[in-house]
Amino acid sequence: MRGTPHHATATAAAQTLAAPAAPGADALASSEFARELRAGLARPARGISPKFFYDARGSALFDDICGLPEYYPTRTELRILADSAAEIAAHIGPQAEIVEFGAGSLTKVRLLLDALDAPRRYIPIDISGDHLEGAVARLRADYPGLAVQPVAADYTMPLVLPAPGEGAGRRVGFFPGSTLGNFTPDEALSFLQLAARLLRGGGLLLGVDLVKDPAVLHAAYNDSQGVTAAFNLNLLRRANAELGSDFDVDGFTHAAFYNAPHRRIEMHLVSRRRQTVTFEGRTYEFAEGETLHTENSHKFTIDDLRALAVRAGFTPKAVWTDADRLFSVHWLQAPGAAQ
Repeated sequence: MRGTPHHATATAAAQTLAAPAAPGADALASSEFARELRAGLARPARGISPKFFYDARGSALFDDICGLPEYYPTRTELRILADSAAEIAAHIGPQAEIVEFGAGSLTKVRLLLDALDAPRRYIPIDISGDHLEGAVARLRADYPGLAVQPVAADYTMPLVLPAPGEGAGRRVGFFPGSTLGNFTPDEALSFLQLAARLLRGGGLLLGVDLVKDPAVLHAAYNDSQGVTAAFNLNLLRRANAELGSDFDVDGFTHAAFYNAPHRRIEMHLVSRRRQTVTFEGRTYEFAEGETLHTENSHKFTIDDLRALAVRAGFTPKAVWTDADRLFSVHWLQAPGAAQ
């Protein structure tokens, strides 16, 4: 979690980043949702990308998840960023332009903005346009001197970022929340290769979740209040509302578990009984216990992440962790950056 697509293709992730969403973006997003749901239901092992979790309700539910006692990643990463803010700012340098991938509620970037020396511009990218619009309005009110240029788009698809501003410092990517873990290993490499090209001369500040006791992971994705379950099931509600499918939401249940050989949490929606789902005039049979796979969240070791960054073209520099080594934040220097 957070809402990058683990099924986004490596090809799409490798294309050149590009223009803010044009008018009609909501319709395009719905057609993409329909296309991917159609394909996901037709596969023998059914699945759908987690990027479709993030309509307005899904984004709000994820914000609730981040505050749960069991969900350690958000508060741990925030603590690392707060404790290390001065060091991070020194690596980034003055008058930087910050590009945040999967920006969400724009909470974590505030710690960076407060620490940086005269940041010039902030470019948040998020797939949920409505959620992004509200978060940007709040940020602008709190940082009136900062140029904020949001991009409502899927950053794994082709888009063009604004040209660097005159007199700006480094262009630095910010990719917190261990969203990289939602990709397959090949997709993660492709995204980092893309980011290395996009951020040439600057760098990437990357947050990733670490391998740990499976019991800690299980609790984080199976909270006692059922918020993660509601978040997972909301995908079916969204499909019914936007695409006209007829999923019986009560006929599915949330399941999340740690797949140790693959070092990842898997989230599924499990059919409680034998049932039929209709979508676009076609019917799809679900057996009792059959699942719709909705998310992977890969966990990393520090050494493995640094090796992956080198393969993508970055030079790994500083890394910060909490005392319990639950989470890590990495400064990756992009090609062409001054040493």
